Amino acid sequence: MKLLITTGMRNRSFDMVAARAQGITVCGTETGNSSAAELAVGLMITLTRDIHGQFDSMRHGGWQTRPGYGLAGKTLGLLGLGRLGGVVAAAGNVLNMKVTAWSQNLTDQRAAECNARRVEKDELFRRSDVLSIHLILSDRTRGIVGTRELGLMAPTAYLINTSRGPIVDEAALLKTLKEKRIAGAAIDVYDVEPLPADHPLRKLDNVLLTPHIGYVTAENLAKMYPAVLEDIIAFLDGKPIRVLR
Repeated sequence: MKLLITTGMRNRSFDMVAARAQGITVCGTETGNSSAAELAVGLMITLTRDIHGQFDSMRHGGWQTRPGYGLAGKTLGLLGLGRLGGVVAAAGNVLNMKVTAWSQNLTDQRAAECNARRVEKDELFRRSDVLSIHLILSDRTRGIVGTRELGLMAPTAYLINTSRGPIVDEAALLKTLKEKRIAGAAIDVYDVEPLPADHPLRKLDNVLLTPHIGYVTAENLAKMYPAVLEDIIAFLDGKPIRVLR
């Protein structure tokens, strides 16, 4: 093997050290759109209004089963306020939510640019009615949402993860959801993908699951596939582009 290509400019599934050691070039593709952020907003509304539950009732001949919850005046907590987190912050502001955020490197200036308030990590978890994750997976973010952090959340709060599965301690989240210590979660990313058919997350009634579709839009794919071809041609020409380090 001489060339590996990933759709996107980050892929923690690849062992980059081993690839470099074996002389394998790893290239990526640019996407640059906000499809994952759009999904996070959609999941937030779906969870709080119980759209999935009400649809299931309608499909089986039923009608209203329980009330949903409005978002205006609620607190949206963003774990990460980069490009995608900023898009979700903008949506939260449009919905008249109180937007707060935290990450290791977040500054008050960046938070102000997004019309958000920077808070400390524990306050983010305590006060969020909806907490949405927008961090890059790294050694310092792996497992950053664990038993302690989930334990700080209110029993009426919701968690959304469209970032990367291992950022959340899966065992801790499963226990929290089974014990109904938060209202629910929407998850698009997992420790193991595809999610095994017998995975216990599939059996919970307070979780909304999607199959890692944050990036899967027609517009994104139309950019990615030609970019893969460009990577191959450039590599064959001896001038690789979008090389990941």
